[in-house]
Amino acid sequence: MRLLVVDSFAAEARALRSHFDARFADPRRATTDRFVWDLWHVPEQYTALRTPAWEYFPKETYEAFHQRLVWWGRRTLGCHDVSPPWLSCYVNGCEQRLHGDLPHGPVAFVFSLTNWNKRTFRGGETLLVRDEVLDFWRGFTSTRAVEEPELLDEVPARFNRLVAFDPRIPHGVRRVDGSMDPTEGRLVIHGWFVQPRPFIEGPLKERALELAIARVTEAIGPSLSAGLPLAGLLSLGFDVGPDGRVRGLRVLADTTRTPEEHQPGRRALVKAARKALESHVFPKSRAVSHVTLPLVFER
Repeated sequence: MRLLVVDSFAAEARALRSHFDARFADPRRATTDRFVWDLWHVPEQYTALRTPAWEYFPKETYEAFHQRLVWWGRRTLGCHDVSPPWLSCYVNGCEQRLHGDLPHGPVAFVFSLTNWNKRTFRGGETLLVRDEVLDFWRGFTSTRAVEEPELLDEVPARFNRLVAFDPRIPHGVRRVDGSMDPTEGRLVIHGWFVQPRPFIEGPLKERALELAIARVTEAIGPSLSAGLPLAGLLSLGFDVGPDGRVRGLRVLADTTRTPEEHQPGRRALVKAARKALESHVFPKSRAVSHVTLPLVFER
């Protein structure tokens, strides 16, 4: 998984945006709630206006959005929570140059409140270095110039779009050129999904899942003991029926990485994990349970 993109993510998007616009409706009116922005500037690296998102918006509206974000992370990634999100505004000259965010969380997110289709600025896209660049010299045979579109993926900050990605990938925000009016800039809520751990919706007991996890651990143990250099998050989703049988096992998100020569070992590990789960029989129950199981690897 390089990135996941979800459009029309939150029903609260329009209310959040309207609150932001209302605060800047009269630029001559100096109210206390206008004095909350930090100009974050690290020379040659970061420039943006930012403020804690949970303090900026009306509590009820923001809490509804926050819970939607948290539950998406639990169901899709197996991450129990999100880091305290920032609200950032990019006006003329603002940017984030390429960087990585490994210590903050296994998956980063950007949720856009930008009026992208009506924008008057240039830039503002989320940039991610392509995998081919990260392993650029292996098998390099190009006989022509390689230019930026072939080196970077760019994701437009469309209104109500959630973008989640592996924060180890060098990423940034293309410089915004245009107005100094905050209402005409790039506006996003961003942070990291954190605390990966199993997530259950339904009557399945945690103890029963622990037995299945032990079986998975045993199945993938030989690959890891053999020195497979694997790092990242592998999130599996599956249902457990009333009969205890596993149904619909699928990979929800996979940021695991290993050198090219170890890819067969990585595929074998994933296959072993899936086989261990699919063959496991859980206790019978009264209803279906939905499970997200994140496996975290650190080499």
